Parts: sequence; structure tokens; C-alpha cells
Amino acid sequence: MKVIQGTRNDLSALRVLVVDDEADIRVGIQKLLGRLGAKAMVAEDGQRALEMLGEQPVDLVLTDLNMPRLGGVELLATIKQRWPETAVMILTGFGTIQSAVTCMQGGAAHFITKPFDNEELLQLTERVGLQLLAGRIAGPDSNGVVAEDPAMRRVVELVERVAQSPLPVLVEGESGTGKEVIARLIHARSPVADRPFQAVNAAALPDSLLESELFGHVRGAFTGADQDREGIFNTARGGTVFLDEVASMSPSFQSKLLRVLQEKVVRPLGSSTDRPVDFRLIAASNQDLSALIAAGEFREDLFYRLGVVRVLLPRLADRPLDVLPLASLFLRRAAKTCLGTDSTAPELTPAAADALRAHSWPGNVRELENAINRAVIVALGGRILPHHLGLEDRSWKDRREARDDELQYAEGKQLAIERFQREFVQRALELTHGNISQAAERCGMTRAALQRILRQHGIDRGDFR
Repeated sequence: MKVIQGTRNDLSALRVLVVDDEADIRVGIQKLLGRLGAKAMVAEDGQRALEMLGEQPVDLVLTDLNMPRLGGVELLATIKQRWPETAVMILTGFGTIQSAVTCMQGGAAHFITKPFDNEELLQLTERVGLQLLAGRIAGPDSNGVVAEDPAMRRVVELVERVAQSPLPVLVEGESGTGKEVIARLIHARSPVADRPFQAVNAAALPDSLLESELFGHVRGAFTGADQDREGIFNTARGGTVFLDEVASMSPSFQSKLLRVLQEKVVRPLGSSTDRPVDFRLIAASNQDLSALIAAGEFREDLFYRLGVVRVLLPRLADRPLDVLPLASLFLRRAAKTCLGTDSTAPELTPAAADALRAHSWPGNVRELENAINRAVIVALGGRILPHHLGLEDRSWKDRREARDDELQYAEGKQLAIERFQREFVQRALELTHGNISQAAERCGMTRAALQRILRQHGIDRGDFR
């Protein structure tokens, strides 16, 4: 094995899966990739590889062609169908080069012939790996989408497929799950990405203003309409219109929207003529439209027009593997916004990361972003500790509200005291970098009293050093 000369780029974030039915080749490549810092896993055949891909995200697959149960050709086809963002490199013997070329046509990134040169494999993996990592980092920052968790990866896979068609899409999910972010991703991946993306919140406007906003109006249509105005459906010019909170639309406006979708024409307010429009509609709702249909509050025919393709966004609690990657994304953004473009983002301590993982996130992604923004502002010394996130405040508030009907004065007072103690001593420990004696002096209490409070609240002074 050759000695690698020079300094390699850091690929510690790269996730690689090596697939080969020969154990010595699997282990050899795994050790070789360790020199790049990459996290390399192994599978003995294509079937096992698919099982592993379903359990955790992988950036790059290095696979042999001839294997039992499921070979490399079938593995490549399945990966490109289910995980299109995952790159595949083919390892092939001389006699199967033609098959490798066929794989290249089927979406493989590269192929290497056996016996391969270690340096060649490292250089190729390094080059492909850097491209993949650059894409993974750029993707969330440009589109706001993180999909490390299988639940969210399935959403992105559906988005990639539906983005290429002009079909209407209905994005459903709780408040704060990122419905507009997904709508923007669909637009960005579509053939009309160079055309306008225009967003309207139906709940924010009464019918008359919503109709004017979407359909446009002519001069004199109503008081204050001193000139003609094109509506968003017209100014889309073949682009995408995102209509959020469609459940809030009145029955009369639902009828007008249905006509637009059926006939692709709009009639501006005050006009007697129709105008053709060209747009792709993405609608969103945080309510169960099927339940509203059953209650007679939403038109069934409009529902089927809006939801030709339905994308259901999971709650943040149902995509736990995305919590820390999202936190890292928001941390970078908040550092630039709040601390300056050249600033260094604060470090997310292990204790803070544990707190993020343990939280239930009733406010979904929006709540996580708010917690990170708060932490960046209040953190001292470049380190984010659990109490900077404000999650304990939320927990206390939830406990209080859940017991409002039965909460007695004494109990409420005790909850308030506990909250005050926790925040007070955490602040003192942060200012003294975990020094118990100095923190006790700042708090005006003895070391023993402070230590009792720390034990009572499960606070580890080591988190503040």
C-alpha cells in the first residue's frame, strides 16, 4: 500500500458505504478512507446496503458489481430512485467494464477497475466527497432544507419528483414545520426556477383584498383604486404562486379560485373581461382539509384540484435526526445576522445539544430557530449552554398552563422559585466559568447552599468551564 504524501482535505463529515462481498476488500477500503477522515461503513451485498441506507443517510456508495442477493447494477438503480442525492462509484473487474459504462449512463458518478490503485481511489473519493459536502452545506443555506432524518428524506425525494411537473401541490403540516420552505424548494428544483416565486398568506387578507392581490383590479374598481393593477396570478409569468393557509378562504372565494384553476383565466376586480394566466400553484394548510370538507367548510372539488400531489411535512419531534443539523444551520445564520458577517458562530456545547435532542418541540422548526437566535444573543464566552436556549422557560410555562385549573398559590410560588434559582445560579456559574466558590460568592450564599441547588436542579458545573 502506498504512503500518502501531502495534506488531505478534511472529509470528516463525509458518510460513505462500501459494498463488496469480499471481506478483505471491504475492510481495506474502510481503513483507506479513514485516512481522509471519512466515516466509512460496510455491507456485504446490495440487499444489506439498502437496509443500511434506509436506516441512516449516506453521501457516497462505493459498490462492486457482482454480488449475491443483489448486485451493483440493481443497487445503483434503487439508490437513484429512492435517494437521488446519494452518489455511487462502481468498483469493477476488467471483464465487467462494459457493465460499469452502462452504470455510468444510469447515474453512477465514476467507476474504478480492480485491482485499483490506493492513491487513485483516495483522490477520486476526495474529489467527489468535496463536491458532495459543498452541495450538502450549500443546499440548506440556500433553500433552508435539512433532510438527515429518513422522515424528511422521503419528503425531499417526493419534492424532487414532483418539482419537474406543472401539477398543483398541496403542502400539509403543523405550523412551524416549514411549508413555505418546501414550496420554495419545489420551485427551485422546477424547470421554471428562473421565473417568479410569489407567496400570499390567505389568512392575512380579507376576501376583497385577497381577490385584488391575486386577480388584480382595474382603475375605479373600489375606493383608492386610482390605476390598473395586475394580480399575482398574472405577474407570475409562468412561475410559481404559493398560497398559504388555504383553509381560511371563504366559500365564495373558494369558488372563484376553483374557476381560475379549471380555466386558467382571471377576471380582475371591476373588469368585464377574462385574462389568461400561466402559473404553477402550490397551496399549504396547517388544518385537516378532509375534516373541513366533512364539516361543509371547504369545497371537495377545490381540494382535489389543489392536492393533485400532497406533501405531508412531519413534526420536528418526528424527525429527531434533523434537530442538530437544523440547529447548526440556524446557528450560522444567527451569527451572521446578529454578530456580523465576519464573526465566528458560538460553540454548541454537548449539554446544549442534549437539551435540544430532549425537547419535544411543540412549535416545530420555527421554535428551534427562535431558541438558537435567543442563545446567540444571550450566550457569553462563545459557548451556548442549555439555559441560553430558553427551553426550560417553555417547560415551566407548559407545566404551569397544564395545571392552571388545580394549581394552588403555594405550588405556583414554588415553581416560580425553582425557575428563579435555576436561572440565577446558571448565570453565576457562566460568569465564573464553573468556579463554585466564586459563583457562591456572587450569589451571596455558601458553597454548600449552592451545591444543594445544583443537585436539586441537576446542573453540572462542568458545562460552564
